[in-house]
Amino acid sequence: MTAQERSLELALIGNCTIGALVDQQAEIVWCCLPRFDGEPVFSSLLKTGDPEQMQGTFAVDIEDFSHSEQSYEKNTAILKTTLYDVRGNGVQLIDFVPRFTQYGRLYRPMSIVRKLVPIGSPRIKVRLRPATEDGSVPYRTVQGSNHIRYVSDNKLSLRVSTTLSVTAIMDERPYVLDGEHYLLLGADDSIEESLYHLGERFLHETESYWLEWSRYLAIPFEWQEAVIRAAITLKLSAYEDTGAIVAAMTTSIPEAKDTQRNWDYRFCWLRDSYFTVHALNRLGATRTMEQYLQYLVNIVASMGDEPLQPVFCINGSGEMSERQSTTLPGYRGMGPVRFGNQAGEQIQHDVYGAVVLSATQMFFDERIRRKGDVRLFQLLETIGEKASRLYNQPDAGLWELRGRQHIHTFSSMMCWAATDRLARIARKLELHDRAEYWAQVTDTIRLAIEKHGFNTQLNSYTATWDGETMDASLLLACELGYVDGKDPRFIGTLECVEKVLKPETSRYLFRYVIEDDFGAPENAFTICSFWYIDALAAAGRKDEARALFEDLLSRRNQLGLLSEDIDPVTGELWGNFPQTYSMVGIINSARVLSKPWESAL
Repeated sequence: MTAQERSLELALIGNCTIGALVDQQAEIVWCCLPRFDGEPVFSSLLKTGDPEQMQGTFAVDIEDFSHSEQSYEKNTAILKTTLYDVRGNGVQLIDFVPRFTQYGRLYRPMSIVRKLVPIGSPRIKVRLRPATEDGSVPYRTVQGSNHIRYVSDNKLSLRVSTTLSVTAIMDERPYVLDGEHYLLLGADDSIEESLYHLGERFLHETESYWLEWSRYLAIPFEWQEAVIRAAITLKLSAYEDTGAIVAAMTTSIPEAKDTQRNWDYRFCWLRDSYFTVHALNRLGATRTMEQYLQYLVNIVASMGDEPLQPVFCINGSGEMSERQSTTLPGYRGMGPVRFGNQAGEQIQHDVYGAVVLSATQMFFDERIRRKGDVRLFQLLETIGEKASRLYNQPDAGLWELRGRQHIHTFSSMMCWAATDRLARIARKLELHDRAEYWAQVTDTIRLAIEKHGFNTQLNSYTATWDGETMDASLLLACELGYVDGKDPRFIGTLECVEKVLKPETSRYLFRYVIEDDFGAPENAFTICSFWYIDALAAAGRKDEARALFEDLLSRRNQLGLLSEDIDPVTGELWGNFPQTYSMVGIINSARVLSKPWESAL
């Protein structure tokens, strides 16, 4: 498969330290080290040209390739790909990133393990070419007895240990695979035990970990497979050392064909936090949820008097200056490829609601070890004060419009949500004066939204104050508790959103249709269709919601993953991958729509 022919038929493997994307022919096409937002050591996903000459790749080729089969091992993050030649010989690759409990703590090394199992007598060739400097400079190689070192003067050095012929890998010569073998790529450390036995132990322990983790998920009766795969993908997107959850593993997969909407999504957006926490709560994945909440609390604790920025690095830093690569041509040649994200410099007032909504869980969920207390409440009040000052001020909005600002109704609603939840927390803590104060602020914000954010002629909330345009985020008014799903104002908003944001040729929802800095959006934003599903259900149109949900599930790639955007005509996936927000949409909508276990059994 050439780079120009690639689609997002990719699998994600990882261990909450690193993640790697693997294509249908078992090539690792994207992997950043030593963490999600590190340097892309394997980057052929964003390259064009002859794969045989390409740097930044890790492939096992079978001579006279015919076809392949690929699937995850059930309820795990272990990937199985089988490559066949024209004579029926094959090689099965079992790919995983080790993750299991060892010595009383989680072992999650910066390592990728590949097990090769022959079917018949296949002739294979290994192409292992890590690269630095945006994939343009190959590592220097040093051959050892059973390993190869990949050395760079200023970058992370790597080592592959293997039971295969080291000379054949160095020279990239084809040979007959004569039995089961392992490739273990990781830090430049020696291995003191039998590599085969080590690989077998890692495989068994990693499989056991994921099966046990999946076993305790709280899942709906219907769509169990889809929810479990979404849950595992969400888990793999969590950088466990800090608790951050990235929006996606990739950068610069375009939102549509030949667009300039190419962004780096390897960061943590506060706007996603409430919905991610909600999904984790529904799954019963409390440890991951708690780690994520602690990441958010640390951000709030370090916040000064400046506005809270909308996105942070996975280490909690706000520094993510944006640059364009001069060496990577981009996905299918559709550049630019960007590293860093200018969104960190934008003003978005919805973030205050997102943080408080997320942290509210700490005051009401008895499963959480670090319960919310008065000190945390007082910290959150600093967020609430900013929300109370800024709810009626212009911002870039949820969609981070570059070069223009308005007073966005959704941002105002999220500020309302921040003060509303602070009032509820204060009542929980029996801080009656503070509860009354925040309740009054909440009422003030609501009156302003109803006056300026609701258009009586359209019978709908609008994207901006005193405006006429629509925004898919308005469908979240019900989810936030701002308005009931059967309220005439929400029904009117739902109908307006349908009329404006759902093209006749598509069942999927656009986030908006007005032109922005890059023109009008061309593809539907996947999470918006899940919001639409939930809004339909809330409004009593559950049959329509179920039909659309089934349709969206059919748009997942063959491994059950979704990206950021969907072509409304062809159903092709576009945008960064796999998109955490889209996987959260699967989890939350399945819970809303599924038959209860009691009535189904």
